[in-house]
Amino acid sequence: MFSSVLIANRGEIACRIARTAKRLGLRTIAVYSEADAGALHVRLCDEAHGIGAPPARESYLVIERLIEVALRARADCVHPGYGFLSENAEFAEACARAGVTFVGPPPTAIRAMGLKDRAKALMQKAGVPVVPGYHGERQQPAFLKEKAYEIGYPVLIKAVAGGGGKGMRRVSKHAEFDDALEAAQREAQNAFGDARVLIEKYVTAPRHIEMQVFADTHGNAIHLNERDCSLQRRHQKVIEEAPAPGMPPELRAAMGAAAVQAAKAVGYAGAGTVEFIADGAKGLRLDGFWFMEMNTRLQVEHPVTEAITGLDLVEWQFRVAAGEKLPLTQDQVALAGHAVEARIYAEDPERGFLPSTGRLVALDLPAGEGIRVDTGVEPGSEITPYYDPMIAKVIAHAPTRSAALDLLAAALERTVAAGPRTNVAFLAKLCRADGFRAGDFDTGFIERNAAALGATPQGLDQGAAALGAARLLAQDTARIAQRLDGAPDEPPSPWDATDGFQLSGSRSVEFPILVDGEAVRAQARFGPIGPNVTVDGITPDASARAIETVDAIYVLRHGRQTTVRRADTSIGALDHGGSDGRITAPMHGRLLALLVQKGDKVEKGQRVAVIEAMKMEHALTAQRAGIVTDVTAAAGSQVAEGAKLLTIEPLA
Repeated sequence: MFSSVLIANRGEIACRIARTAKRLGLRTIAVYSEADAGALHVRLCDEAHGIGAPPARESYLVIERLIEVALRARADCVHPGYGFLSENAEFAEACARAGVTFVGPPPTAIRAMGLKDRAKALMQKAGVPVVPGYHGERQQPAFLKEKAYEIGYPVLIKAVAGGGGKGMRRVSKHAEFDDALEAAQREAQNAFGDARVLIEKYVTAPRHIEMQVFADTHGNAIHLNERDCSLQRRHQKVIEEAPAPGMPPELRAAMGAAAVQAAKAVGYAGAGTVEFIADGAKGLRLDGFWFMEMNTRLQVEHPVTEAITGLDLVEWQFRVAAGEKLPLTQDQVALAGHAVEARIYAEDPERGFLPSTGRLVALDLPAGEGIRVDTGVEPGSEITPYYDPMIAKVIAHAPTRSAALDLLAAALERTVAAGPRTNVAFLAKLCRADGFRAGDFDTGFIERNAAALGATPQGLDQGAAALGAARLLAQDTARIAQRLDGAPDEPPSPWDATDGFQLSGSRSVEFPILVDGEAVRAQARFGPIGPNVTVDGITPDASARAIETVDAIYVLRHGRQTTVRRADTSIGALDHGGSDGRITAPMHGRLLALLVQKGDKVEKGQRVAVIEAMKMEHALTAQRAGIVTDVTAAAGSQVAEGAKLLTIEPLA
């Protein structure tokens, strides 16, 4: 076994690797960018080294710098985690040249499976069923469009490199293909440095099922059962579970055998995931699954496999990399109970799941029997625009699927995360959704049920707003009392009164507040026992939780966050754009493209700009028809949330 490890990653996965490494007695070495200098993973490790500026391409993706740190820190091995350089053959080769063991598969296996087109060709040769489509080298747009027509719509455009739903577009009509291809290629180039794509037939009721495989350097390979990752949004996994609902034992055996065959075909070693698409229209069956791709690394969702097997997959990674044989044979692999994982992200389900940035002013993650939480942040941590906005993974394990979903839903409902917006309320509703619980779901479930899951604008929560307004009023009252106590020589003023006395009737006031950036008026009626605050006649919700900061009250109600601030009308804080024709940045990020210029005529709903944040593209559209009169940002520049990009004046 090794004596030390450099963890070439950050956040939740770096913390998770460090825990196992420490249990095994390894000295842990962290790396960090300037944005992560105070991060949790830095403090968890025995030592830490800075590697550059916040953008990943200037720090976590700089191979030479990581190798330099590994040598300077005398690391025996490098664990890449997932993402970043985990599936980079050049990084694995650089480790080998430096005499440092790469905790992962050999570079040949990474190359064989790292490009989806080559992986599919290899699987076809090995006899593994593959989704019908075009996986060749030709990339001319007209040719790809012709192939899509031959395959038959709907089709899926997929980046040849990478994963995580980036560079992927579903196309339902021939007329939509050109725009979808351009967007997929641009996103793939930005995310992976490779714009090439393949075209696949889109399975109309797809279930995304993956097999966890493990192989050693002695010729042994097994699978550790399957995971169902069908609950997705924009091809990104939201909730994962093991085992897959409705999985017949004979299909598990067949799919597992195909996965092991795929691993052996590339001379695999270490942890890997073979991903299949299954046609769920008529239930899971032997003749209805196809190979999609292989991820040559640990997966985000590996904890559900650990829960049902009782294994530590990171420990297995270390042992295999150190030359040991697999600890178990196939018939010794357990499958106990059911596990479900939910990914808590800093994002806003009501605004198309836009990433949300900022400081975590409060964070209280669940605990208890059957609950596991993996996180890389803590109260006070900053969610930046530079990296994936994951806050935590919450995993529930119970004897049955229904019990596991109940346990997870309850855990999410008692989770407190304030500051950036989160998807906690959305996840809890998803766990309790009837169709999902009945096993009647596929990868389109979230899109079809967005409104019921709270993934559409919900409007003003008056009870939460009233609670925030009441807390603001209480703060103001306390400040007045403190000021009066501190100025004994100052004559009292009747305007400083904080009781309910008035010469005629009870005293009432109306005062402006900002609720999630929108102007709202709260009412306060003063009585003998203090003020009664309402918003639209609704009193504060006593069941909600309020977190007070110096500039805002964050109110959490059923997992949904309402932010209440004082309205400073003197500086025009009540005017938040939109109706005046301004197009503003909805989040921190990079202005990838400006699709219009000054003097252009635009139609309502027309795309005018594209922002890249959290490694995804987000299109901005005109809210009205008009003429572009002012452009205040340049393509390629970093923009802050709320920054004005351009102005559209109405047509005369």
